[in-house]
Amino acid sequence: MMRILILGGTGAMGNHLVDLFRDTDYEIVITTRVNRKSSHNIKYITGNAKDDEFLNKILHERWDAIIDFMVYTTIEFKNRVSQLLDATSQYIFLSSSRVYADSKERIKETSPRLLDVSTDQEFLSTDEYSLAKARQEDILKSSKKNNWTIIRPYITYSSNRLQLGILEKEDWLFRALKGKSIVFSEDINSKLTTMTFGLDVARGIKAIIGDSDALSEVFHITSESSLLWSEVLNIYLNVIENYLGYRPRVILDNFENLQIYHPATYQIKYDRLFNRKFDNAKITRYLNVDDFLTTEEGLTKCLEEFLLQPTFKQINWRAEALKDRKTKEFTHLSEIHGFKQKVKYLLYRFLFN
Repeated sequence: MMRILILGGTGAMGNHLVDLFRDTDYEIVITTRVNRKSSHNIKYITGNAKDDEFLNKILHERWDAIIDFMVYTTIEFKNRVSQLLDATSQYIFLSSSRVYADSKERIKETSPRLLDVSTDQEFLSTDEYSLAKARQEDILKSSKKNNWTIIRPYITYSSNRLQLGILEKEDWLFRALKGKSIVFSEDINSKLTTMTFGLDVARGIKAIIGDSDALSEVFHITSESSLLWSEVLNIYLNVIENYLGYRPRVILDNFENLQIYHPATYQIKYDRLFNRKFDNAKITRYLNVDDFLTTEEGLTKCLEEFLLQPTFKQINWRAEALKDRKTKEFTHLSEIHGFKQKVKYLLYRFLFN
């Protein structure tokens, strides 16, 4: 029986990965910040995987594989990487395909990374997500261990994670279901993207566990098909129209204004304004990517599932107020929970930028 530790495995990929292991001969332990019910071979441990005391207890045991979905700063990762590598036979590090620089060709695992080719010194002075992941990859590669595998997924989706450019569902779908306009970027709308169903990425991760040939290797796991963001938006709109009985209005703004609503300068500049297409030849040694859900089929399925019981996380009322000002719409204060949030909405809707 293999013993596998999953750090932070409760997102779009992690939940699917856990389901793949359910009722198998694997012993699976998952860290989580909220209480979850354990069952049979699946055990949840409640705690913060970034807390040293909590992590030390877990890593005192020996694991056949550790799958790490956590997001670290470079310093955080540097301080714990040796401990992680020493505790397992295979450490699987979830990096990101956001590490890649712009490319006119399909991206391969050997394609240039932003960290290696960017000349933007202000950008390079930060620990922005794409740079942090690349630096953490380098820390693994320069370690004295060879028991690591790097996975670079790109944009993954599930019924609880439905992105539109840099926008999470709370930033665009919430508005549509309230009868308000979706505000998106005309610049991003015309770019190619690659979106992959979380279950398909999870299948790729599971396929490499315990394979010695995957050690000291880098893989990206993405769909073979790419769509314009305008096509992604259209898939969403078709599902919503079927659900609501009418098609939501869309306002395309420039990305400078989108950054005001949702500050994400480098994510936009060094990812969403790139055309993203991938060559998955390397991971096909382990699974057939042609079996992955098509983007249209997958997004349609996941959005329809979400709409059966729509639940949103915290809403950014500053951003909602600014978008309402742009669209000349208004949110009734009864829809906003909390006095401070109501005041924030009113201030940004009518006074502040």
